[in-house]
Amino acid sequence: MGDFSEMGGGQPVPAHDGASADSATPAGARSAAEPEAVVVTQMQARVREDELAGYERDTLALTATARRWGRRRVTTSAGRALALALPTGSVLRPGGILHVGPGWYVVIEAAPEPVLAVTPKSSEEALRLAFEVGNRHFTLAIDGDRLLVPDDTAMTVLLTRLEIAFTRERAVFVPIGVGHRHEP
Repeated sequence: MGDFSEMGGGQPVPAHDGASADSATPAGARSAAEPEAVVVTQMQARVREDELAGYERDTLALTATARRWGRRRVTTSAGRALALALPTGSVLRPGGILHVGPGWYVVIEAAPEPVLAVTPKSSEEALRLAFEVGNRHFTLAIDGDRLLVPDDTAMTVLLTRLEIAFTRERAVFVPIGVGHRHEP
């Protein structure tokens, strides 16, 4: 197995503590209690989990929206601080290896989140819903025979207007398309 210690960044930086830039702490200084964050600049596309036997597996559970934010600070399930500095447009995929450190690695997981679940009565209803959701620049996921959309007021209004029955749930949401929204 190759040396993974330099893959995807690895430069420790002070973890963000929420203090403003006007704080009295000198730039670059950090308290002893403040954990260092590992800067991650790329996904580990060429590394498979089976190549990491003997390494500690850590996870980072993120919602569908959070998996599209490539620049921010996060904390893994084991408490490791990571500073994501991924290329613009990066989308973290569930199951993808985010970072390999000395003796440990981080895998992306999809966190359960609020969704509206629909079991279409027909293929026509499924197609109509998919069209309407996409037309509003929202994403949609397929979960067996169900369609999942974000639990958003616009989606609730749409489903009610189309007279399509739905339930509110918490589920893993992995959209089938990238989608985008028009924000003011």
